Amino acid sequence: MTIKYYWEDFSAGQVRETGGHSLSEEEIIEFAKKYDPQPFHIDKEKASLSFFGGLIASGWQTAGLCMRMLCDLYLLESASLGSPGIDELRWVKPVRPGDTLRLKSTVLETRASTSRPDMGTVRSRSEVYNQRGELVMHMSGVGMFRRRTPGE
Repeated sequence: MTIKYYWEDFSAGQVRETGGHSLSEEEIIEFAKKYDPQPFHIDKEKASLSFFGGLIASGWQTAGLCMRMLCDLYLLESASLGSPGIDELRWVKPVRPGDTLRLKSTVLETRASTSRPDMGTVRSRSEVYNQRGELVMHMSGVGMFRRRTPGE
């Protein structure tokens, strides 16, 4: 793997976007049976009687797809050192079978570490949209990245 992105390659206001992933009914049910077996995720009939009026994807599946899109967009080609966590995660609108999700990731701020000159942090906001351009999920958090030129 070639590293393309170091901490220095991120700047406030920078936006990265990627095409999407379509979720089938089968994928939604398979994920939910394993990780989030609530009736509106696994049973079409019960889901039709629920608040949502039909089958919806687990929010955790949406978050997992967001993470996959972040990996494909830049993380797998970066000097990522992981993350101490996310600050906010919101599921805004249900994701339904057949929806195609896309990602918009915006850098909010970067900060060089004062205690570790070989590292910096990047605070970003990730927004997931469906094929109609409707926001379905957003999260914000911090990533840690190795610096290309430590201490400069």
